[in-house]
Amino acid sequence: MARARLILDVRMHSKNADGLFPIALRLYHKKQKIVRLPFFTSREGWDDKNMIFKKSAIANREQNCDLINKELNEKLYSAKSIIDKLGKTINDISVNILTENIKESWDKMLDSDLKKNLSNEISLSEWGQVLIDRKLREGKPSTAKWYKDSIAAFVNFNNGVPIKLYHLNVTFLKEFELANKAKGNSNNGISSYMRGIRAIYNSAIKEDMYIPIKNPFNHYKIPTSRRTKKKALSKESIITIRNLKYKKGSNLWHSQNYLLCMFNCRGMNLIDLAKLRLKDIGESRIFYGRSKTGDPLSVKITGEFATILKYYTEGKKLDDFVFPIGYDGSVETFKKYKSDRRLVNKLFKIIAQDAGIEEKITSYYIRHSWATIAKNMGISTEIISEGLGHHSLKTTEIYLKSFDNSVLDDANELIVS
Repeated sequence: MARARLILDVRMHSKNADGLFPIALRLYHKKQKIVRLPFFTSREGWDDKNMIFKKSAIANREQNCDLINKELNEKLYSAKSIIDKLGKTINDISVNILTENIKESWDKMLDSDLKKNLSNEISLSEWGQVLIDRKLREGKPSTAKWYKDSIAAFVNFNNGVPIKLYHLNVTFLKEFELANKAKGNSNNGISSYMRGIRAIYNSAIKEDMYIPIKNPFNHYKIPTSRRTKKKALSKESIITIRNLKYKKGSNLWHSQNYLLCMFNCRGMNLIDLAKLRLKDIGESRIFYGRSKTGDPLSVKITGEFATILKYYTEGKKLDDFVFPIGYDGSVETFKKYKSDRRLVNKLFKIIAQDAGIEEKITSYYIRHSWATIAKNMGISTEIISEGLGHHSLKTTEIYLKSFDNSVLDDANELIVS
């Protein structure tokens, strides 16, 4: 008797670019036949006994497990129904013929789903605007701009015609990539647009605004962003900057202080420094939430940082910004912050020249510098990652161990001393 069940195809050649394995229908009729399905997960993400995606698995957190399990169950039911309906006739056919019949039944299901799907007229721009508005309300104008720019790039490629979510398929994505490469656009830029669109598309699925027949981003590899030239200063360069003398209260003096504070705070981003208020400073630590992720961070106040803070905190109220570059995180004042950031980066370049540094440094150099100096001093990658406040699924999978503040404090003291 023929048998059918769902399995995780863990053969090494089946693994995709993200290290995940496909779900497959395993047929056994005289001999075995494996039919891969368009769903991928990790070993930990598959419940083999119940033949379903595990909602709790890290690899499945960005996937609609209920929808996937429903489709998998329908495909398995369809395959078993074909086997039952064939009865004794199944003995007269090969496993290949059986497979063709099962796939044909799936195609009929697909046609029905396609008709239903085409009735969903939601466009990329419409759902994207919902997310843009949310990000603006959350005080994340940079992410809102990323979504907006990504949508504009795709609509422009489509000759200004709005793009329905069901228009997005692997062919569309490949054509977008090739068209942009033909214009001389870099992989970094193309990748940024693709990731923005993927975030919007997957959000629509996650919130049940759209049910795809096949998620194209599970079958299309976004171009790899090439690493830009390493933007990091050496420990010696930081010391040289530290020893520069500027007129107290001048823009260069403030910018030098910003740079040193960011370095002392484990490569703190300039925007987080700008948001710092007096109430965020404790007796021996500062407490703040990363603007990029919202994750709370706590950093021990080093000796140098304490000296700088003494000037900026004198006579201020708890709700006052610590630094003159203060930014409240609102959309209304984001334009002013960007202007302030441009000025700071311009002054950083002057500071670099004064320190005899050839690179035209920006605020982001400080973050890279802290991490690179730490790496060169033999501090583990796990501690560096934790110190920088990295937060993503991939980071979570790689860095499972958490480090308490004392470990991070010791590392920071070693780096900035």
